[in-house]
Amino acid sequence: MTIKIGDTLPEGTLSEYIEVETEACALGPNTFNVQELAKGKKIAIFGLPGAYTPTCSAKHAPGYIAHADELKAKGIDEIWCISVNDAFVMGAWGRELNATGVVRMMGDGNAAFTKALGLDADFAKFGMGTRSQRYSMLVEDGVVRQLNVEQGGKFEVSNVETLLGQI
Repeated sequence: MTIKIGDTLPEGTLSEYIEVETEACALGPNTFNVQELAKGKKIAIFGLPGAYTPTCSAKHAPGYIAHADELKAKGIDEIWCISVNDAFVMGAWGRELNATGVVRMMGDGNAAFTKALGLDADFAKFGMGTRSQRYSMLVEDGVVRQLNVEQGGKFEVSNVETLLGQI
């Protein structure tokens, strides 16, 4: 079953590579409970098939990074990029994209959260196994308020401009 507008985010965890140790987070990969992390926040989430893949690296993630201030001006507390990659890959990709401190690069290494959303996709024919569909969503206090899922390899509705227009 695919998540829809009005649904609460499913139970799950995501991992993020933390480069600077804080009281709350150790250096390196940290695992976060999605429900706890989303509590009381307005979050722009975008999901994509993979770090370092062409559309993801050239258009999808850079758009959210470039327009982060506009999202925050509209009341967004955090921006999450979720991909079926491990926290190390997401951390390295985030550093290359200058996303540190702007977009949280969240790894879903085993695709468990992506599958719970019902937004997984079979990329085996490309040698990539289970991945995420390309999507964006607006989440308020854990509840999906907007959801934009791309159809078959397209990049038309999950871009930052579409989500900005929906907030």
